[in-house]
Amino acid sequence: MPRKRKSPASPPPDPPAPAPKEMPLGPVDFRAGWSGFPIVGIGASAGGLDAFTQLLQRLRPDTGMAFVLVQHLDPRHQSRLTELLARATLMPVTEASQGLAIQPNHVYIIPPNANLAVLRGVLQLTPRKEGRGPHLPVDFLFRSLAEDEQTRAIGVILSGTGSDGTLGLSEIKAIGGITFAQDEKTAEHSGMPRSAIDSGCVDFVLSPGQIADRLGEIGEHPYLAPDPRQPLAGPTGAESYQRILAVVQAVTGVDFRLYRDTTIKRRILRRMALHGQRSISEYADGLKNDAGEVDALYHDLLINVTSFFRDPKMFEELKAGVFPQIVDKRSPLDPIRIWVPGCSTGQEAYSLAMALEEFLDTQAVRIPMQIFATDLSDQTALDKARAGVYPESIEAEVSPARLRRFFKLEDHVYRIDRSLRDACVFARQNVTTDPPFSHLDIVSCRNVLIYLATALQKRVLRTFHYALDTPGFLILGAAEAVGEHSDLFEALDRGHRIYAKKPVTVRHHPLPVPERGHLSTAATRRTMPPAPQARDFQKEADRILLGRYAPPGVLVDDNFEILQFRGRIGAYLEPPAGEPTHGLLKMAREGLFLELRNAVIEARKSGQTVRRGGIRVRSNDEIKEVDVEVIPVRQQGAGSCYLVLFHESADATDRLPVGVPARETTPAEDASEQVQLRQELSATREYLQSMIEQQDAANEELRSANQEILSSNEELQSTNEELETAKEELQSANEELTTVNEQLQRRNTQVDLANNDLTNLLSSTSIPVVMVGGDLRVRRFTEPARRTMNLLPGDLGRPLTDLNVATIVPDLDQIISDVIDRVQPYEREVRDRDGRWHMMRVHPYRTAETRSKAP
Repeated sequence: MPRKRKSPASPPPDPPAPAPKEMPLGPVDFRAGWSGFPIVGIGASAGGLDAFTQLLQRLRPDTGMAFVLVQHLDPRHQSRLTELLARATLMPVTEASQGLAIQPNHVYIIPPNANLAVLRGVLQLTPRKEGRGPHLPVDFLFRSLAEDEQTRAIGVILSGTGSDGTLGLSEIKAIGGITFAQDEKTAEHSGMPRSAIDSGCVDFVLSPGQIADRLGEIGEHPYLAPDPRQPLAGPTGAESYQRILAVVQAVTGVDFRLYRDTTIKRRILRRMALHGQRSISEYADGLKNDAGEVDALYHDLLINVTSFFRDPKMFEELKAGVFPQIVDKRSPLDPIRIWVPGCSTGQEAYSLAMALEEFLDTQAVRIPMQIFATDLSDQTALDKARAGVYPESIEAEVSPARLRRFFKLEDHVYRIDRSLRDACVFARQNVTTDPPFSHLDIVSCRNVLIYLATALQKRVLRTFHYALDTPGFLILGAAEAVGEHSDLFEALDRGHRIYAKKPVTVRHHPLPVPERGHLSTAATRRTMPPAPQARDFQKEADRILLGRYAPPGVLVDDNFEILQFRGRIGAYLEPPAGEPTHGLLKMAREGLFLELRNAVIEARKSGQTVRRGGIRVRSNDEIKEVDVEVIPVRQQGAGSCYLVLFHESADATDRLPVGVPARETTPAEDASEQVQLRQELSATREYLQSMIEQQDAANEELRSANQEILSSNEELQSTNEELETAKEELQSANEELTTVNEQLQRRNTQVDLANNDLTNLLSSTSIPVVMVGGDLRVRRFTEPARRTMNLLPGDLGRPLTDLNVATIVPDLDQIISDVIDRVQPYEREVRDRDGRWHMMRVHPYRTAETRSKAP
């Protein structure tokens, strides 16, 4: 007997990869682009080696960028990834180590059993933690890149399964970085790229080779330079910047001129970098005829990044200190109302809903809640919020208990529970211009105010104060505060930016929007010429002459609201005690009210200049005569305004100090004074009569409006009842569909079982059997039948009469037809081509219908 060969001994397994020591980190002063050059984070999973190789082979070795590669590695074995990828590029390829300074034109590879991050331009390794949820090293790297490198961070997602990298890529784009994903045609596994693309955070979807080419182009753009503001410098840049904002406003209806110009300009430069354009004037010219680019720029200007339970301690503080005050002495029929401006894809709104639901579980009485979540973005983000579907990577943000209670896992994604989705209403709204919600208990506006200019912040904070009830609470982001509006809100928890509304009355003034082409203060300051021009001297001279020789006056609108003060008007107008006002009639000094009002009304009706003279006005402890002139001011395409001028009598003897005895008057002077008093009394009566008529008209309008509201309320109640009925019908239909679906599933299970039994029976029998349908086409045959009748696998589906068996039994088709019609078996002896006799039996299929026909 030959000797058995010994199998070669298996090599010993690789020793486990050592875990890197964790480096304690103190406070870090992050700044935009710490390293001074772009850092590209590249993440992949299954199939990533081939994608890495293709990308590195195509990359130029002198791009000026650094490349950090992260792949899902087995933590128990050493990795050969560095050795394999070093063959694909001329750049130095190094396995990352703790504290290694990043250099341009170098490639760094993550070691196994570690998480890799970038901090102050230095690689940081931390041990991989075997906790709950999936391991997400790509998200870990991308988030650190977004925080450390900001606008010079670039994220690339290549082949892989799962959703790792999606959240981190979203943060890179939100901070102003550039993002890539591999296309599905070239990706061996498209899970990771598809998850990122579906989130809307990917700028380019390309093959690995095309990504390498585009990286080389972008690396030379000024946007990634240490000072990216060069294309916007100078008067030409400022003018083009204003043209871009005007085009965006014309297409989208949103005016970004009162947003922080630093953020807006950075986003414009980012779009220029994506298109390879270096001239902002060229970009502005092309924008006018490119609706797609306007839409893309608009979405870039809106920061759509959020997560579940940002700052978890803040939500615990809400449950401990805010929610108890809201539910105290509240009726069970009075819902808790919360407004979340800038909701993006809904994580903030659902986080508040979950925290409130957990708090209400501890209460004896169940109180309903209503959460209004709004955003300025398009319907795509709001549709995602309404659907409540999020990737598996949220396991790193949401606790297991909350995942079990408030989410449902559906095909590798999590869906918010229906009860929470019903409690949250998502809508598009511009918080700076659209009417706010009212009677709110909480306004959670985190990380929105930081993108608004100071004037717009003031407007929004006054809007929030107006919308909140008392007690009402405002929640801001970590980098936000109420600022000079401490008279409206008091700090309840400064650390978590929770403020309580102060019970003061605030008028909700609309914010005046600057005209087109008007520059913000900061922009004007940056574009001012270094030395005054001749025109500036002329303006200053005109101002001095007007102030010295022109009569004092004010510019008012149709509602007697003062739009502009001109000259010194203190002798005629003074602010009343109490709330500040710009009302002309409220500021009029004693004796001026009636004549001033009648003059403006007459000028409004006639459209002509109106002058009233000899008006006795009490001012600064003296009485003097004043002439009032009202001049209508019209502008094409705008409403009317009125210039009210005050002319003081030049005769100083007309002034009569208060308290000084008057000289004796003549009968003629007494008669003149009586006539004047009668005129004033008549004017007062006319004024009172007009006020009564206006009051009656207003009351009539209020009655009509009240009736319309009552009618609308009835219609809404009727509509609500119809919707409730439709909802019940849908629920009933859904239950029926669920029942039918369960029955179909059971039937499918039974069919599968019967099919398996039939297959096993046919494969185990030694009898030649051929199954045909009513159209005489072959459906199945056994192995003995294949040998006996010389059948081939391709004969399945062919008519039986076309096969060799027809030469043995010429009338076989007629026999089968008779069996089908009579539902009775048929048998007879037949002789094959070799002269041997066989018993042929033809049996009908037994179905519910044929069983009733069978004898």
